[in-house]
Amino acid sequence: MWNAGDAYERYVGRWSRPVAVEFLRWLAAPPGRTWLDVGCGTGALTEAVLAHAAPAAVTGVDPSEDFLDLARHRVPGGTFEPGDATDLGERTADVVVSGLVLSFVPDPARAVAEFARVGRCAGSYVWDYASGMRMMRLFWDAAKDVDPAAAAHDEGPRFTETCLPDPLRAL
Repeated sequence: MWNAGDAYERYVGRWSRPVAVEFLRWLAAPPGRTWLDVGCGTGALTEAVLAHAAPAAVTGVDPSEDFLDLARHRVPGGTFEPGDATDLGERTADVVVSGLVLSFVPDPARAVAEFARVGRCAGSYVWDYASGMRMMRLFWDAAKDVDPAAAAHDEGPRFTETCLPDPLRAL
């Protein structure tokens, strides 16, 4: 589990911002809605919602206090709370979103059910770890060349339930 916000930002956080904006264009939620960003991490999607979606309010939830602390510092205007994607409690929102998170949730189907339970509209996106996110694909291929034991950590085969189109669509 990621829990060092600064390390995450250096590794992949910078890629999270452009994909968040593209996702919001695709989602095309009307302005003035309340938003819940599940697994908000360091706040990239929350920041994009504030900048591009004209929300009434946006709340980010994440289990990592380190990520939440960094999000609070980096994203003024958002509210950030500890939370679990598979148990969102009494929260409600017009729009529930989750960016780059489902692959790391122990029970993605339960998380998606929670998104639908608490929101009127729900959307999520993940990296295509198998082939589409070239930077990560090249990293894991090189890691396996250097140390074959790295194959056990390769995110492509590990996340097939959430990173391939058909299983993701089924969720």
